[in-house]
Amino acid sequence: MRSFQVIALPFEPFEPLFGESDAALRSRGVRRMVVDEKPGFPCRVSLADAEVGETVLLLPFTHHDVSSPYRASGPIFVRHGAPKATPGPGEVPVMLRHRLLSVRAYDADGMMKGAEVVRGTELEAAMMRLFAGHGIDYLHIHNASPGCYNCRVVRV
Repeated sequence: MRSFQVIALPFEPFEPLFGESDAALRSRGVRRMVVDEKPGFPCRVSLADAEVGETVLLLPFTHHDVSSPYRASGPIFVRHGAPKATPGPGEVPVMLRHRLLSVRAYDADGMMKGAEVVRGTELEAAMMRLFAGHGIDYLHIHNASPGCYNCRVVRV
C-alpha cells in the first residue's frame, strides 16, 4: 500500500480568465497560448500534458502560500475546460513520468526539510524516502529544469 496522494489544482479559480481578452490577460501577467507540441504544456488541473491545438493559459500562481521564507509562486499552465485530476492513493500521473523532477518536503509550518531531484520513473521511491523524514507534512513536485510547480502530495 502506498501512503501518498497527488493533489491537482481546482479549475474554478482559473475559469473566468478564459473569458477575458488577451489585452486584459496581459495586464495581469497572463498569456493565452495554443499548444504546438506535446509534451510541453503540463496542465496543473488535469495533471496531463495538453494536446496540440488546445488553448492554455500561462499564468503566475502562488503555489506555496505560507508564512515562511519558503512562500513561493511561479508560472503554471491551465487547459481550457480542464477536468480536475483525482489520482487515487499511490497513483502517479503520466505527466510526471517523463520529466526530471524536484521533490520538496515541508513541515506543517511551511519550512523545507528535504529535497531530491529524480526522474519521474523514480518518483515513488523519492516520495517515500522524503515522507519517512521526521516532521514531513506534505511534498511539492516541480519540474527540475524550469522549476515550475506541478502538484502537491499528501499522506493518506
